[in-house]
Amino acid sequence: MTLHTADIVIVGAGMVGLTAALSLAASGQKIVLLENRDVNPATVADEVGAQQVNGYDPRVSALTCASQQLLTHVGAWPYMQQLRISPYTDMDVWDGEGSGHIHFSSRDLHELALGHIVENRVSVAALYQAASQVDNLTLVGGAAVTQLSEPESAGDTSYRLLSCADGTQWRAKLVVAADGALSKIRQLAAIPMWEWDYGHHAIVTTVRTGQRHQSTAWQRFTEDGPLAFLPLDDPHCCSIVWSTSPDHAASLMELDDDAFCAALTREFESRLGAVLWADQRYVFPLRQRHAQYYVQPGLAVIGDAAHTIHPLAGQGVNLGLMDAAALAEQVLIAVERGEDIGCEAVLKRFQRQRQGANLQMSAGMEAFKQLFGHQQPVLKLIRNIGMNTLDKLSPLKQHIVMQAMGLSGDVPLLAKRPLDHSEPL
Repeated sequence: MTLHTADIVIVGAGMVGLTAALSLAASGQKIVLLENRDVNPATVADEVGAQQVNGYDPRVSALTCASQQLLTHVGAWPYMQQLRISPYTDMDVWDGEGSGHIHFSSRDLHELALGHIVENRVSVAALYQAASQVDNLTLVGGAAVTQLSEPESAGDTSYRLLSCADGTQWRAKLVVAADGALSKIRQLAAIPMWEWDYGHHAIVTTVRTGQRHQSTAWQRFTEDGPLAFLPLDDPHCCSIVWSTSPDHAASLMELDDDAFCAALTREFESRLGAVLWADQRYVFPLRQRHAQYYVQPGLAVIGDAAHTIHPLAGQGVNLGLMDAAALAEQVLIAVERGEDIGCEAVLKRFQRQRQGANLQMSAGMEAFKQLFGHQQPVLKLIRNIGMNTLDKLSPLKQHIVMQAMGLSGDVPLLAKRPLDHSEPL
């Protein structure tokens, strides 16, 4: 076996893992990023550029202003702008089973945009580009982790040992699990989860509509679940996320393209005219997961490895990016103070900073799902009155959207926007 040593080993080179690696690089520590897939960072951007000619990635994220600031800080945002991003200035939400309606506009906040819709492959490619410029960051592809040791002492410092399927081993003061909802590292560490099924499956694809999307994110709450149209850079193209019951999702997946487009047009109340075309559809079950704790000595779990939520508010990846920023913030402080970066006391500062916020968002999404999932007349009346009232209460509405954008509240330092934030879209 070949033994390698690093200060920090991050497992999972997705959006959150890459962002964590870049954020932590400022600590001066030797950082290694292990990725199960055999990737070549030097060719990722070119491959994505070629793919863009053939259409859109069905997996997109609605990135908040706080996430934009973090991605700018780590050097990825300029590359994302070169590839493809889609700012949205408005958001329109309505209850398809009643009269409730609420509209958000960046103009009311004197902002250029509420956020950006970005294809996941664009974000990852840009992060790889940024990572290639960092001397103390190494990416290792084809590294399937099979074992994780308990902390082992070596002098005044503790280490964890990671073993990979190819026989290599990595020793690190801090292991960061960013390897997704089914995290192998979380399982090896025996971190217990709160977990339940939402009773929804989500269908995602790209569609073309007869009318322009007006740089607006649209969401209709249907009888079965929320249906979102997210604007892309082509004014007639949107990425959709249709959350519905498993049986309904299965029947929709069985439809031919014309029948699916017709069903989508009806369900969306022809808000953007007819749906003229749909790309290949994908479906996946929705589950809520939350780790009962995020840290152990020498170990932290972040992003989907720590929590997954319903996509109805588009906050999932943003929560993960804020985890990455908060972890980096605490590690940077620890390095400056001369503390052991794998010390549980250091890592618990990160946990206190993020677990409450993530649990609050999870509870909010569950409350929304329950509120709009019931069709009793009294509940329908309450939610419609509530939406219409909130739409008229400008200060409260602005407070809510500012928090959703990451412009207020407890935002990690790396994601806080500087006072002079004027910039083009």
